[in-house]
Amino acid sequence: MNIHQKQKAPQFTEELRQYLLQVGIRETDLLKKLREQTASMPERNMQILPEQGQFLTMLVKIHNPKNILEIGTFTGYSSLCMALASPDVHITALDKNIEWTKIAKKYWQEAKVDNRIELIMGPAVESIKILPNQHFDLVFIDANKGDYLNYYEEGLRVLKPNGVLLVDNVLWKGRVIDSSYTDSSTNIIRELNTHIRNDPRVDICMVPIGDGITIVRKLVAEEGLEPPTPGL
Repeated sequence: MNIHQKQKAPQFTEELRQYLLQVGIRETDLLKKLREQTASMPERNMQILPEQGQFLTMLVKIHNPKNILEIGTFTGYSSLCMALASPDVHITALDKNIEWTKIAKKYWQEAKVDNRIELIMGPAVESIKILPNQHFDLVFIDANKGDYLNYYEEGLRVLKPNGVLLVDNVLWKGRVIDSSYTDSSTNIIRELNTHIRNDPRVDICMVPIGDGITIVRKLVAEEGLEPPTPGL
């Protein structure tokens, strides 16, 4: 028997999640208002969950980053969580959708954190190329899944040694283990998960928060370490 089969995590039912939300989340009225407005949109499933927002908030408080890169902003919930977590944070946010980011800017302004969030409009896969090497302390990736491998590699490039990189949706609603899903997005996420698992440049931890988040710490000493071939 596989050792991982001997130790079972509790079944995470909706009732258990509601308990988590009741006792494990501190969401401001403004964050709740933004989340509820986003929930009325057709693209609402792109919104991170409140427990993920709480996780980002705690990580910022613990890691104390000064410069954060957010790849994929949507309506601004995740960036607002991180900006509210510390007055010393500056966030560079990448997105290309004008209507979604109008909502984000409205809430950033209401929270009085807009002066600490720089929004760069355009395809993130292009925008990130102009950013300097080893500039950011934390990178959060939650954007177009087709470019996830590029985001990861570029994210590592701009991340400082000992910095933290987060990748959202790594469990992809369970499709990563369902062989009936052979679409491009699912295959790319599978490929990225294996790529990160085999990457000697980083420490890793995948956690089942929301749709799954992989936490990566960039190792301080990279000399002589080559990135693995994707998919191996």
